[in-house]
Formats: sequence, structure tokens, C-alpha cells
Amino acid sequence: MSPIVRAALRQGLWTASRGWVGALALAGSLGVAPVWAQSEPATSQAPVYDLLVGTYTRGTSRGIYVYRFDSSDGRLTPVSSIQTVNPSYLVVSRDRRYVYAVNELPGDTGPASERGGISAFAFDPSAGQLTFIDRVSSEGNDPCYLAFSPDGRYLLTANYSVAADPGGSFAVFPLQAGGAVGAAVLVVHHEGGGPVKGRQDNAHVHSTVFAPDGRYLFAQDLGADKLYAYRYTDDGSRGLIGPMPEGYVQMPAGSGPRHLVFDASGHYAYLTSELAGTVTAFQYTNGKLRPLQRLRLAAPGFRGKIGAGAIHLSPDGKFLYATNRGDANEIVIFSVDPHDGLLKLVARQSTLGRTPREFAIDPTGRWLIVGNQDSDSAFVFRRDSETGLLANPTRLSIGAPVDFQFTPSS
Repeated sequence: MSPIVRAALRQGLWTASRGWVGALALAGSLGVAPVWAQSEPATSQAPVYDLLVGTYTRGTSRGIYVYRFDSSDGRLTPVSSIQTVNPSYLVVSRDRRYVYAVNELPGDTGPASERGGISAFAFDPSAGQLTFIDRVSSEGNDPCYLAFSPDGRYLLTANYSVAADPGGSFAVFPLQAGGAVGAAVLVVHHEGGGPVKGRQDNAHVHSTVFAPDGRYLFAQDLGADKLYAYRYTDDGSRGLIGPMPEGYVQMPAGSGPRHLVFDASGHYAYLTSELAGTVTAFQYTNGKLRPLQRLRLAAPGFRGKIGAGAIHLSPDGKFLYATNRGDANEIVIFSVDPHDGLLKLVARQSTLGRTPREFAIDPTGRWLIVGNQDSDSAFVFRRDSETGLLANPTRLSIGAPVDFQFTPSS
């Protein structure tokens, strides 16, 4: 079926028919355990960060948790938390004054008619405190991703599904003075599906990622096996976000594209495909992605369930990391060839728990933290910048952790 993308503006409807579309006491009060990394003594020169953790709240978690992270020794000290429903993906504004979270609803147990949300919070980095500002409808079900527009004027969310109109969508929201989120000014729906029953019966937008040049947007559709390409015009001369002539990059049937990340040079991009359990390397030029390489995450002969998840590059760009869930529960490490962007397998390392959905590398590149959603735990690993390998894990007890964001602590 050819996809139809309907862009619903606040004032009118636009339709296209082509293929586009610190302390122990505080730890107890938060219901978590402090982590003390097994590493060298702290040094005064190492930066300290705030680490924000998003969770699923259907169990013991209450929302977003804030920790103070010492990059000299990997130590985490709990600071605060704030209640909000299923904040499974977070972003921090460039000035560090605001934090935005999806409210992934209805989730597994809510009514299909329930819309998800986006919640805005003021953030005080010096105190590590979040204060609720407002919440708006995500204009879809199960929002699972957030991204700022290159000019910082808009916030985009990926809605995994839309109950009233089957098929995933993404929506664009203006950011207002004081950190509030305005009502959506644009909603783009995808239609279609793939061959995997139960997972690809409809389109499912899983992420919206801007290219480093700030001119193009890619929407990864797990249900339709496509990477939809759009042009972004911040002056609105082409309708803010409009389709590229090529429409999309077609991925293998049943692969389920999920998350995309660009390298710092803007020449290469890397994609996890959840259902196939693969990583694909692309060459990027002027809004076009050309596949270069596709590698499986699971070890040869592996027969269990798989599920590619998060993907991130190390700060120096030398290594690429991706999670593989299912029965594997690993972080897979690749080296990146600086000349052609191609990947080479380095290692597969256990996350020491079940369902590693997301992870983050701290800005110094010395530490990696990964959350095990179904084990109520996260682990901080020391990262070797020369080999890319992870070692000396220390455990953080926290209910259903699923996203991590580092930001400098004032």
C-alpha cells in the first residue's frame, strides 16, 4: 500500500497522496539505592553532572529522578524526584532551564482512546529540582520520542500509534516563553504496515531525528519499514515541514526501523532496526541517506528473541553502541572507521538485567549507564576510550528505568 501522509494544521487540513508523508536518607525517600563506583579516587577537576532518569510508572516508580553524577569516580547521589506518568523519553533545553518528557499513554493497560501527553518542567541545575509547568496532548497514542527543532523554536514528538486513525504520527509543538509547550501546529500521519503480525499491522513512528545540517528531518517508521524524509524550513516558506521528492528510504520488509543517530561530521548515520535486530550504516548527503552496511546485533547462531533498541556514538565518535533486548540483553559495541563510516564488531557485553531499552554515555566519555527496564535496575560501567569496552559495573536500584539525560550541574 502506498503511504498517505496527512498533515493536519491547526487551521485547516493539508493532504498529500505520494510516498512521503545525597544521602542514604534521601535514597530511602526516593526508593532507590545510591551507587558507589569502583574506581580511582575523586579529583576536583572532573566535572559534575545532573543525571535525569525517565521511567515507566506502572510499578514502583513515580516519574523522573534526578541524581548528581561525579565523573571522576562514577558516583551517583540521589537528589530529587517528581511525579509524572510514564516519562519514557526526556530532553533538556539548551539553556538547561527546562526539561520535557513524554507521557507514554495509554501504555499496555489504558484505554485505546486515551491520548498521550508532553509534560514541561522548569529545572534548577544547582538544586537539581524539577517544577511542573504544563502538559499538552501529544495528539496521538504512546508518544515515545522527543526532539528539538534546530532553531530551538519547536518540540517534536513521535506517536507510536493513533487509536482513532490507525497509523503512527509525529507532531510539532511551539515552545513558549517560560518553558510552556503550545498546542500542536502540525500533525503528520503515516499509513501502511509491514509483514510482522502484531507489530506492523499499522504504521508506528518511533523517532524523529534532524540531520546535523538542520535542513532535513527523518521519521523512522517501525510499522511501515520506512525512513520518511522531510525538509525543514524555519521561516515557514515551505510549510515548516514538507515532504522530500524521494519520500522515504525503504528498509527490508519486517525489519522495523527504530532509532537513528548522525555522526558529528554529518557524513554518516546509523540506524537500529528493532524487529530484525540490526544496525545499518548510511552515507548522508543533502537530505539523502544511502545504505552502506547492515550488521546483525546477535551473535551467530543465537536462537532467542531479539529487539534492537537504543543507539549512541561515543563523544569522540570512535565507537558506536546499541542495545539488543529480548533474550540477548546486551550492549553491542562497534568501532567506527573514520574514513568511510563503516562499522566493525568489537564486543557484546551483558547489561546484567532484562530489557535494556535506553542508555547514555556521559559527556566525558568515561562512563556509560544502561537501564534494565524489566529488572528495576541500571548499571554504571566504566568505559575504556581506547578499546570501547565496558568494565567495573555498579548497580542502581530504580523502578523500570528507560531513559537517561546528562546535563551540567551548576
